[in-house]
Amino acid sequence: MPLNAAFEDAIRVTPEGANKYSANLRPEWCIGTVPHGGYTSAVLYKLALTHFEHAHPKQYTSPASPISLQFSFIRRTAAGPATLEVEDVKLGARTSTIHIKLLQPSEKQPSKLETKVVGYITVSPPDAEVGITVPTGWKAHPEPVPGSLPDGRINFTQLAETGKDGAWVKSAPPFPEFRRAATQLELYGPGKGETQQQRTGSMAIDQWARFRPCGDQNGKWTDAAVVYLLDMFPMALDGFDSVSANAVAKEKGESVADVKAKFWYPTVTLNIDMKKHLPAGGVEWLYSRIVTKVVRDGRTDLDVTVLDQDGEVVALGTQVGLVVSASRNVGTRKMEKL
Repeated sequence: MPLNAAFEDAIRVTPEGANKYSANLRPEWCIGTVPHGGYTSAVLYKLALTHFEHAHPKQYTSPASPISLQFSFIRRTAAGPATLEVEDVKLGARTSTIHIKLLQPSEKQPSKLETKVVGYITVSPPDAEVGITVPTGWKAHPEPVPGSLPDGRINFTQLAETGKDGAWVKSAPPFPEFRRAATQLELYGPGKGETQQQRTGSMAIDQWARFRPCGDQNGKWTDAAVVYLLDMFPMALDGFDSVSANAVAKEKGESVADVKAKFWYPTVTLNIDMKKHLPAGGVEWLYSRIVTKVVRDGRTDLDVTVLDQDGEVVALGTQVGLVVSASRNVGTRKMEKL
């Protein structure tokens, strides 16, 4: 079976004409009724690869891999068919930049297509990535909680077999019926989100993750899957749930239990910097450090750093998000049963 066959099928992009493509956004990759932002971004990552393979097959001698992705999520998307449009902004020897649009039927006028997501993607083939490489000495601060091995590393074999290694334990995603996209991976952290935030005194979250698309126990992290991972942090959202619920409960005089699980955190903008290509066969484990600096007036920031088991940075993500009622997600839509 091909690597991550279910995921590759879920992000499939099909040429339909000159600079026009189609995709089918899947309900199992949704948060509520809205396709997950990282999953949608992975579809657009695949769009860039497909576009250069289809429209510019002789531009490069190796695949035109995205190195920078910048997206604005203008309107909520929906599970189902999507039209993808591409404009070639610059075609260059080392880098090329395209402008993309994702369109779906308007909720108010279903007979008309409207733009849901826009963005720019810059690509560069791996064999053109030449130049100086300099270590900067950067490390995550505070340092992640150590594992059980003598040098402080995690015993990943034990973690996989038992779900525990030292303080690191397997975490069940909160509210999986609503956050279905969060069930596509296994997450391990040194405590739940609220526990981690109490330990560090900040809204910082650590996690190790294994990819399990549609239950595939042989799933591996690939470059396209990393794009999904950069927007996947259920333990951080658990912390957001606690912070948001306490704030609303205090304002309205309600109990925290009555308020929790009533929030949606839609992505407004997402910027991705791909730093390192993963092996063609993928990798089993990736680490993420997720940091939020300010939550104000229902708007958040999120910085995500993804590292491999060697401690090398694989990708960086920054985004602007909102904290809104979950009712804004569902609205008049009905959640599809899987």
